[in-house]
Amino acid sequence: MKRHFSLLAAALSFSALSACGGGDEPGIAPLPAKLVIGHRGASALRPEHTLEAYAKAIEDGANIIEPDLVSTRDGVLVARHENEISGTTNVSTKAEFAARKTTKLIDNVSTTGWFTEDFTLAELQTLRARERIPLNRPANVTYNDQFVVPTFQAIIDLAKTKSRETGRTIGIYAETKHPSYFKSINLPLEKRLVDALDANGYRGKTAPVFIQSFEVANLKEMRKLTDVRIVQLLSSSGKPEDFRLSGDARSYADVSSAAGLREVASYANGIGPDKGMVIPRNAQNNLGTPTALVADAHAAGLVVHPYTFRPENPFLPADLRRGNTASPAERGDLAAEITVFLRAGIDGFFTDDPAVGRAALDAFSKP
Repeated sequence: MKRHFSLLAAALSFSALSACGGGDEPGIAPLPAKLVIGHRGASALRPEHTLEAYAKAIEDGANIIEPDLVSTRDGVLVARHENEISGTTNVSTKAEFAARKTTKLIDNVSTTGWFTEDFTLAELQTLRARERIPLNRPANVTYNDQFVVPTFQAIIDLAKTKSRETGRTIGIYAETKHPSYFKSINLPLEKRLVDALDANGYRGKTAPVFIQSFEVANLKEMRKLTDVRIVQLLSSSGKPEDFRLSGDARSYADVSSAAGLREVASYANGIGPDKGMVIPRNAQNNLGTPTALVADAHAAGLVVHPYTFRPENPFLPADLRRGNTASPAERGDLAAEITVFLRAGIDGFFTDDPAVGRAALDAFSKP
């Protein structure tokens, strides 16, 4: 508990830090060409989307920390992978919130639990974070019920604090979660996100920030509001939710085609594909032959940041698993997997273990 509050206090003490306008601003170095992105922080080592997970990612060498953003009832952006929070907080143990358990249709999926949009920020911050996948990450369970759900502003403050402390530019890679849904309940995310970035000095193409989404219309909307870098997330199946709602027949496969990527380049600076879209697995569940996605994206002028590189055996190709391969928690050779993707030409990657990612990238980059 003490560690959380010390981190929060440190972050808040630097809330008035000078603007991060990017490489053109004195004292602010541009981000490197290839990026280690701390996926939800160092989520293999701390419960995801906590200040502690983000701080650990930075300590372990991440260039960028990644908050997924949802809204509270009073319109404050907070970091959770989903707006349904029973799996990532202790809300189910709180008698005062028992009556708020409900079922909603989120992106056409019936979902039961507790939702951020039904809590004010003050109420939400009485909760504490929990490990989302405890079978894979039993060590993280020891941190359960210690850390608060952070606001986007607290994450920005932390990034600025750590940039000053380390002398490295720490970027932010913010994702809007379920943007069409939040717009439908009058809690739109887009302007709040852009306003927060602008208020904190994140402006221009070299600012150490990316905005990402699995939807398309909200990225186009934000492109009209800001010139910071935008990334179109891509799934290996299905279609963007806003396409489904509007009756657009196109799928993610269409968006990720050579022609689709040229259209993406009209509003975005990069793509964030499922890593299997870059190098699919073969029949033996090992890495197969790279697709044309990286080459097609680069031809369209887009950077490529695939997701998600996780260290535990169940998430790795079969031939890179180590030790007891039946164990959900034992770790394999994540560095070897990342290296194969770096050879395929990616420009950065989302990883749950930035220390391994940093070591792999540093080794790959050596002459």
